[in-house]
Amino acid sequence: MTFQPVSTFFIARLKPIVFVLALLPLLWMVWDAWHGGLGANPVEAITHRTGSWGLRFLLLTLAITPFRRLTGWSRILRVRRMLGLYAFFYVSIHFAIWLILDHFFDWQEIVTDIIKRPYITVGFVAFVLLVPLAITSTDAMIRRLGRRWRQLHQAVYLIAVLGVLHFLWLVKADWREPVVYGLVLIGLLTLRTPAMVARMERWRNGVFAN
Repeated sequence: MTFQPVSTFFIARLKPIVFVLALLPLLWMVWDAWHGGLGANPVEAITHRTGSWGLRFLLLTLAITPFRRLTGWSRILRVRRMLGLYAFFYVSIHFAIWLILDHFFDWQEIVTDIIKRPYITVGFVAFVLLVPLAITSTDAMIRRLGRRWRQLHQAVYLIAVLGVLHFLWLVKADWREPVVYGLVLIGLLTLRTPAMVARMERWRNGVFAN
C-alpha cells in the first residue's frame, strides 16, 4: 500500500500547481520592487533573495527522492525536474544581477572577483556546473545520454555543497540561514546512504503495509 497524501484533484494538476507556486517568489520580488519594499539597497536585496530561492529549490529537488522512498508516492517524481529547472532559473537571475548590475560587464573586475573572493569562486563554479544539468533536462537529452545522463546529474550534490559554502562564506555576521541550509543538506545526503535507504524502506513497509 502506498501513501496517498493529497486529493485526486491535486494529483491531476500537480505540475501546473507547482509551476505557479514556484513563480510566487519572483512575483513577490516584483511586487516589492514596484512598491519600494526592497530597502535602501534594492540590488543587494534582489541578489540575496534570488540566491536564497535558487538554493531552496535545489534542496527541494534533492528532497524528492527521500520523500518518495518514505511515502511510496511516486507521482511526486513528476515535479523533480521542474524544481531543478526553477533552481537554475533563480540562480541564473542571481548570477545575471551580479554580472550586470554589480559589475556592468566589466570583465576584468569580474575575473578578479572570481579569482580573489572564495565565496564568488565557489558560487561561480556551482553555476557553471548547473548549466549542463539544465541543458540536459529534456526528454530527448535523457534518451540520448542514457546512463551518462544519470552520471552527469550526480553533480547536483557537489553543486548543493558549493551553494551552501557560497552563502556561508558570503555572510559576515548572521550565519543562521546558511547554517540551516547546510544542516538540511547534510540530512538529505544522509538519507541517501544505503543504511538509511534500507531503513526508510523498512519503515514505509511497516507503516503502510496492509
